[in-house]
Amino acid sequence: MHRQPLLKLLRQHRPTDPNEQAMTQATIDFVAQHPDCFERSLLEGHITGSAWIVSPDRQQTLLIHHRKLDRWLQPGGHADGDPDVAAVALREAQEETGLTRLTVIAPPDRNADSEISQTIPIFDVDIHPIPARNEVPEHLHYDIRFLIEADPAEPLGFSEEVRNIQWFSVKTVINYADSESIARLIRKIGKN
Repeated sequence: MHRQPLLKLLRQHRPTDPNEQAMTQATIDFVAQHPDCFERSLLEGHITGSAWIVSPDRQQTLLIHHRKLDRWLQPGGHADGDPDVAAVALREAQEETGLTRLTVIAPPDRNADSEISQTIPIFDVDIHPIPARNEVPEHLHYDIRFLIEADPAEPLGFSEEVRNIQWFSVKTVINYADSESIARLIRKIGKN
């Protein structure tokens, strides 16, 4: 039963391209097949939650430089058993950035009277490999991403997982986080 809310959100999600559609279907299949999908002890892969943080005018996005992965990424992390992936994304965003005034944004094509207005809609779905580290083998993160708004004037904090935190212009962020995954998020911002 604890997987049903996520499965419902995944089935209601509207991917923007065939690649995201395939990843969404693969994530649905993964969640349906693995009752322990929210646990990092599932070594083949697990559900994670991420926050694509943007400024109110959608001209900036906030990225962290991840210490272990040595890359600029959106904040996010392991569910560690929590099936409320939106709460995971918010918690990770707060822990990794120090921001406290975060607002989840629903995509503009959602009808306020629709059933999904009772839940936080998914912004993006991505599956990506995580390299082996110590006793943990290479595995997949089935990343559920939410659009979150924050004020660039709010002071940032730091965590041990993060080397740096920085607001980037949406137009230049791809120079720092060059991946199709980030490019897709940038394209989606242009539609919001």
